[in-house]
Amino acid sequence: MAILHLKAKPGSRINQLAIGPDGTATVRLNAPAQEGKANAALLAYLAATFGIAKSRVVLLAGHTSPFKKVELADVTEEQLQAVLARFRAASPV
Repeated sequence: MAILHLKAKPGSRINQLAIGPDGTATVRLNAPAQEGKANAALLAYLAATFGIAKSRVVLLAGHTSPFKKVELADVTEEQLQAVLARFRAASPV
């Protein structure tokens, strides 16, 4: 199990994970920040990005805040870092 701390930015044109130069994760979401739509989109996007079932992604904190704490079950810390490194290399941020 891995824990991911990130900032969510709803209302974007596309879903995208970006890693800043300081290592902070930002997820842009194409869902609005209303009625839990952005949180649902975030969990689905992370599940697809990490190759796990949506039921294995849990929002632990930040339900109404842009700063989120997400549990990724079935993902090791090494797998988490490998995926983040892949996005860091591709991030324009």
